[in-house]
Amino acid sequence: GSLLLESSALGFAGGIAGIGIAYGAVQLLHAFAPPYLPRLDEIRIDLGSLLFAAVTSFAAGIFLGLIPAWKYVGPALNQSLRSGGRSMSAGRERQHARGILVVIQVALAVVLLIGAGLMIRTMIALAGVAPGFTHPDHILTFRLSIPSTLAPNAASLARIDQNITEKLASIPGVESVGISSSITMDGNMSYDPIYAEDKQYKEGEIPPMRRYKYVAPNFFRSMGNPLQAGRDLTWTDIQALRPVVLVSENLAIEFWGSPSAAIGKRVRESSTGLWREVVGVVGNERDKGADQPAPTIVYWPFIVKGMWGKEVMSRETVSIAIRSSRAGTSALMDEVRKSVWSVNPDLPIANPRTVQAIYASSMARTSFTLTMLSIASSLALLLGIIGIYGVISYSIAQRTREIGIRIALGSPGQKVRQLFVGHALRLAAIGVSAGLVLAYPLGKVLSSLLFGVSPVDPVTYLIVAIAILLAAGLASYLPARRASNISPLEALSSE
Repeated sequence: GSLLLESSALGFAGGIAGIGIAYGAVQLLHAFAPPYLPRLDEIRIDLGSLLFAAVTSFAAGIFLGLIPAWKYVGPALNQSLRSGGRSMSAGRERQHARGILVVIQVALAVVLLIGAGLMIRTMIALAGVAPGFTHPDHILTFRLSIPSTLAPNAASLARIDQNITEKLASIPGVESVGISSSITMDGNMSYDPIYAEDKQYKEGEIPPMRRYKYVAPNFFRSMGNPLQAGRDLTWTDIQALRPVVLVSENLAIEFWGSPSAAIGKRVRESSTGLWREVVGVVGNERDKGADQPAPTIVYWPFIVKGMWGKEVMSRETVSIAIRSSRAGTSALMDEVRKSVWSVNPDLPIANPRTVQAIYASSMARTSFTLTMLSIASSLALLLGIIGIYGVISYSIAQRTREIGIRIALGSPGQKVRQLFVGHALRLAAIGVSAGLVLAYPLGKVLSSLLFGVSPVDPVTYLIVAIAILLAAGLASYLPARRASNISPLEALSSE
């Protein structure tokens, strides 16, 4: 009964301490507010969390209390009493049980740290990817719709859009303004086939689907996506309805072998459409996300003649991209509204945000997984270090007389330290080995989130293993050092 009561009290105390640590961690999370962490405002400790923590703590206390209660009652207790108090207190079974718990804690820490390490390697790999834009925090975007009542024909629509871009470009601090049917990674998708004049197609054959975008001059400059060959569109191209297009670098390489070879070639959207000359090739865009392959893209003028059998097809709703070091500030947004409304006060401005916000949204799942694994692995590592420290301290307390005898007989302190540090490293090595094996299925689970790194990445596995062993060595060195300084007289007189 007393064992169960003590164990339950310890479990309850641990639960309270855990809730306190969790509360502090949540407050810290809100204070730092990681930009890539979605739904941060919903992360809190509610009644359900408190009840779960209370039940789990109580159940853990009861379960762990039942083990010694069951083991040391009845005949086992009588046998222990006959064998002498000292041997019972120094029993190897307790030390063995503590060692098993440490191995489990270390294995769990290894698994979680490898998961966090793989995600960190993924984030590093993604940082090196060219997504189709530069300095996303310097690009302000918003959606703009020009109804047909304000622009009844293509010419008037082109004039209004050009007027708006010129007004926006005159704002202090604005470097460039561009228009597109969608911004990279914003989730707007449009796919259709593309036919090349110098390619042969069978009767009724439909080529593979390609990403379609509709752009105006200076969009690529505004996004920071450089031309690889040829030129950009001009407002003369738009207003004169010239049959010209641009293509992405990967499409140019696929069709013609190089960006420069694509210039002057002709393509069309259907087997009966008008041929249009490729006048420019731009860098690839990771339109589905930085961790996804860049799609092959055809960039049409946002007002185009004779497409899909229509005399003139125009994009009434477009995205505006403004490059400025003031992007994201309320002052710039106020000036943007004034500039747009100076052209027409009835024009609606929707969804203003920076490309950095779009990029962060596309990375939310990966970043959230990294954050959660980092928190969990840090706690698991801390528990493992505490466990190793506790096991070595307990072992030293139980072997105080032995240590005193060793020192009295001339054993150097270094040997004593090596004895206990070696014991801790053996436990850690067993835990690391088990953790490395258990980490393999975790890597497979995370494989859909990984980029540029294998689920069984030897660098991550090696770094985690070395880090755990170093932590174990440090955690055991402190009590081992204290043991090597024990006075032989005090040790021999202790019970």
